[in-house]
Amino acid sequence: MLTERVMKMKILFMCVANSARSQLAEGLAKSIFADRAWIESAGSSPYRVSSTAIEVMREIGIDLRDHHSKGVEDLPREFLEGLNYVVTLCVEEVCPSFITQAKRLHWPMPDPGQALPTHEGQLMFFRQVRDEMKKKIEVWAKEILSAPTRT
Repeated sequence: MLTERVMKMKILFMCVANSARSQLAEGLAKSIFADRAWIESAGSSPYRVSSTAIEVMREIGIDLRDHHSKGVEDLPREFLEGLNYVVTLCVEEVCPSFITQAKRLHWPMPDPGQALPTHEGQLMFFRQVRDEMKKKIEVWAKEILSAPTRT
């Protein structure tokens, strides 16, 4: 099992707190890529997974209840070795970074944690970010999974 995980494409999604955007991206990417990639998320200042993120992902059948916020240092070494992609999701704040040979992508997404003060306003904003991110990951997955492999 471990050898199989090491051989897969490895994708890391990052934002500052690893509480909303990168958690949404991790859950969506795991659903979209299925067993074709090893997906993780991390943040530069991990906080806790947003209960609203858990709620809006549950609406589309993705369970984040067992997710927890983590930093890069919390990720398995075998994941970080040979990492293929690092996708940062920050907009106005300083995006986390670390030294890696992985291809870096930057997809600026608004922080849904900065949403309107009402619960309904928060849900609406989280859903918008989730849906935009889902479309982006679906297009990207189709693109990279259909690309010829290099030998």
